[in-house]
Amino acid sequence: MENTTQNNRFGNWLRTSITARMLMVGFLILILLIPLIFIKELIRERAQRQNEVISEINEKWGNELLFSGPILRIPYRTYRETVKLDQKTGRSIKERQVEIKAAYFFPDELNIDGSIDAQPKNRSIYETIVYTAKLKCKGSFTTPNFQELDIDPEDIIWSKATVLIKTSNLKGIRDEVRIQLNEAQFPLIPKYQNTDNYNFSRIVQHNLTSRSIAWDKTNGESVSFAFDFNVNGSERIRFVPLGKETKVHMVSNWPSPSFMGNFLPNDNADDRVDQDGFKASWTVLQTNRQFEQQFFGSLPDLSEFAFGADLIVPVDQYQKSERTAKYGFLVIALTFLVFFLIQTLSKINIHPFQYLMIGIALVMFYTLLISISEHSSYLKAYLVAGGAVVLLITLYSRSILKNFKFPLFIALSLIALYSFIFVIIQLENYALLVGSLGLFFILAMVMFVSRKIDWQQ
Repeated sequence: MENTTQNNRFGNWLRTSITARMLMVGFLILILLIPLIFIKELIRERAQRQNEVISEINEKWGNELLFSGPILRIPYRTYRETVKLDQKTGRSIKERQVEIKAAYFFPDELNIDGSIDAQPKNRSIYETIVYTAKLKCKGSFTTPNFQELDIDPEDIIWSKATVLIKTSNLKGIRDEVRIQLNEAQFPLIPKYQNTDNYNFSRIVQHNLTSRSIAWDKTNGESVSFAFDFNVNGSERIRFVPLGKETKVHMVSNWPSPSFMGNFLPNDNADDRVDQDGFKASWTVLQTNRQFEQQFFGSLPDLSEFAFGADLIVPVDQYQKSERTAKYGFLVIALTFLVFFLIQTLSKINIHPFQYLMIGIALVMFYTLLISISEHSSYLKAYLVAGGAVVLLITLYSRSILKNFKFPLFIALSLIALYSFIFVIIQLENYALLVGSLGLFFILAMVMFVSRKIDWQQ
């Protein structure tokens, strides 16, 4: 009998005490954070799956293009003296060893005129951007200067000079690459490279090399070059500015480029970005970059100086869904706060199970958003998922609150809350400002509504 009395007292305390209801609501909010964590992990898994499918499509069509060249390579001899001890006579013997090294010279002028035909490519529900690039390259070399190393002219192997182009995308090349030097033409072909020591955190570049061109050292005039480079690629295209003056002009039908790298396009009158595509031009001088026009011994990785365009998909539904899920705690807490204030002001009893059902409905919004956005736009998915959850909670609260006034208020509150979060997701520069002002307004409303509550109960 005594235990029954104590249980009744505890039950009455849970139903009537504001503190008990606050503790119960807070506990349920913490419980509902668990499915929110699983939803965020689900979004990451789906995004990872998207990246895997996109990588597979790009691998078959052609990966991103990082292009640098042409580069003039001329071998030369260096000598190194070593001292060995003759075991018979005990005397030191000097030996002179010959080493063959290479010098790399960049062009004086480099002009690249590119036409990029981009198109989306789908597999199942995933989409990536692929393109066919037609590059027309021309420019000129001057006679290389070895004076920096004080090399004997007789040690320069002019007859073994070659021209090379570096590219990250051999698989996507569509036509034979032939470079024209003055009146002569030379095919460029790949040669085996040992990639054991490559740093794969960077894009691997492969060499297309000509046969020996027997550079005429007595000709002090510049040598002009021209070649076409047609390639299939995906997502982005970049160029390394090797010329003393590098000019790149790019035209594409893709309406959503993101210009990237160390150099932005020129502010030319005919350059544009609109729904029909974009036109962009770059001019990079030697004084604009941090490397010289020649290297001796080895050629460093200059990809950090590359510039170009990223052909982006305008909307990434997983990125937006993940940002939306970050506000899940706020949505649940504010919705429970509305029900708590209604319960406290109207003296209507709301069971913890009913709070739990409302919380699960709020969590279901995010699973609906992810699944629908995979087959439609983020906006449509947000409207459908938000509308379904608002309707479900409104009808459910009608059976709890026994009138039309409070369910209508809950529906308007949820619509305002989901609209507020949608606006924040769309904003970039002003997201923090709008979010802070919105939360300040919500806090003011709660303080105003709760001012007449007797918190001593």
